[in-house]
Amino acid sequence: MAVLLDIKHASKRYGDQVLLDRASATITDDGKVGFIGRNGAGKSTLLRVILGEEELDGGEVVRHPRLRLGYLRQHDPFLPGETVLDFLKRDSDRPDWKCGEVAGQFEIKGATLNGPVHALSGGWQTRVKLTALLLHEPNLLLLDEPTNFLDLRTQILLEHFLRGFDEACLIVSHDRAFLGATCDRTLDLSRGTLTTYPGKVDAFLEYQQERRLHAERSNASVLARKRELEDFIARNKARASTASRAKSKTKELERLELEEIATDEPTAAIQCPAIQPRKGPAARCTNLKIGYGDRAVAEGIDVEIVHGTRAAIVGDNGQGKTTFLRTLVDSLPPLSGHVKWGYGCELGIYAQHVYTSLPPEQTVLGYLERAAAVGTKSQRILDVAGAMLFRGKAVEKRVEVLSGGERARLCLAGLLLGSSNVLILDEPGNHLDVETVDALARALVNYAGTVIFTSHDRSFVRTVATNVVEVKDGRVVNYLGSYEQYLAAMNQEIDAEEEATGRTAPPRKPSAPAGGGKAKPSSGRSERDARREIGNLERTIARLDADKKRCNEALLATTDVEAAIKLHAELTEVTTKLAAAEESWLALQEQFTADGSA
Repeated sequence: MAVLLDIKHASKRYGDQVLLDRASATITDDGKVGFIGRNGAGKSTLLRVILGEEELDGGEVVRHPRLRLGYLRQHDPFLPGETVLDFLKRDSDRPDWKCGEVAGQFEIKGATLNGPVHALSGGWQTRVKLTALLLHEPNLLLLDEPTNFLDLRTQILLEHFLRGFDEACLIVSHDRAFLGATCDRTLDLSRGTLTTYPGKVDAFLEYQQERRLHAERSNASVLARKRELEDFIARNKARASTASRAKSKTKELERLELEEIATDEPTAAIQCPAIQPRKGPAARCTNLKIGYGDRAVAEGIDVEIVHGTRAAIVGDNGQGKTTFLRTLVDSLPPLSGHVKWGYGCELGIYAQHVYTSLPPEQTVLGYLERAAAVGTKSQRILDVAGAMLFRGKAVEKRVEVLSGGERARLCLAGLLLGSSNVLILDEPGNHLDVETVDALARALVNYAGTVIFTSHDRSFVRTVATNVVEVKDGRVVNYLGSYEQYLAAMNQEIDAEEEATGRTAPPRKPSAPAGGGKAKPSSGRSERDARREIGNLERTIARLDADKKRCNEALLATTDVEAAIKLHAELTEVTTKLAAAEESWLALQEQFTADGSA
């Protein structure tokens, strides 16, 4: 295991905002790290520091001599009229056969490979940029929100590739499902501090919550003990017969300390418009044909969306999801057929990239005052602005200085101040942090109106959707299964294509042995011995997992300070042993799978 990046005591600030406060972390060559943190916490700034595009105010980033960085570019590096193959050859200086081989991993072949790159959708252009990046053979990939604007199929293809990619990755993403599928470690940036966790993002968030609950219970015990001691000292310090005991208790009181608990960072408190629920069809499409000019995107559409449902519009990029939404809201006229909205439907629309068209000279408060329904009180506007994290002087900010996430929150705040009973949302989670996306999902679940939306965030769709409308191959239909069934079908389809074309990802190399018990099988060991060792490790993992659950339950239940300290120490030891056992089991499994011995 080699250290590719060693971040030492890094400090960085912009004005009064501290992004990095003597933060430290290491990135090694044997894992994929999910990099999380609130919008504005400094994740993208740290990536730019790693790339050498920005300097630290203090500290340093030590790079391995053989470090080869690969960064997924957000801008378009293409030349006018350039084909995909021409771009890949120019960018990588590799022969056409090698470019075609790597491009095939992302289903770029045939007419797509030899066609103009500018004719491709944003998702397919991202596939091209990923191909170009990999042709440079980096040993550390830096991916900054790689799933933004990627359709589900491209996300799954990227997941499959990353799971088999035999080098390290540092991935910034708000998509927990994507991080959970690709990353085995977590790096968190919060309040200027970097925290490394040897597990997946969901386990890290659970660990954070457990730590907080433990600290709260321990502090409650300490406060209770302090009150007891203070009462005893007050009653006995003046009496000669008990003064010595009171003095002893005073020393004990001085040793008691409260564990510091970081205050929660502000979270968007989202509440959808309060409306009266309605019944019957909200929208009905009859023999609808959608498209642009003479080009039909889909036709023969007979879809009905009922009041109170939350319909997820799904399908690959370029299939027509946004075209369908634009036709629904009459920003694009149908080529033929009809869209009919139910009586009394009032639409609230959040369109993809809408925040880029906000008037730059307006302030946050000025925009919301114009977006609010007639008669909305000023305090209500300020309350909604505060719920979307525009507090105090932040309401005086001009739109032109807002970040992408801030503009997205501003647009959502404008919707919340309306009286819409139908919300049309095109990728509402893009540029929002995890906590804000979760808050939006909870609000939509509790909304009494109708929601029609698109999203590439699988966790968000799982939470919100009550039914699925699929746009595919020139058709728009109500999908008969649930969203989970749709995901399963997509994965099976991609698995079958990879198996048929021989594009299955290579197995990841096992981690090298390190302190803490990672095991590496010796080449001379028999299959029987290996299986016995794997079985022993599985029994050890089961026992340690049971011990961890027991410690957690006892820790959450106890109010005794000394017992809590002992249980915390035991939990830490068990967790360390469990992680080491799991790493050993994984190394054995991967080694013998690769050798054909297991």
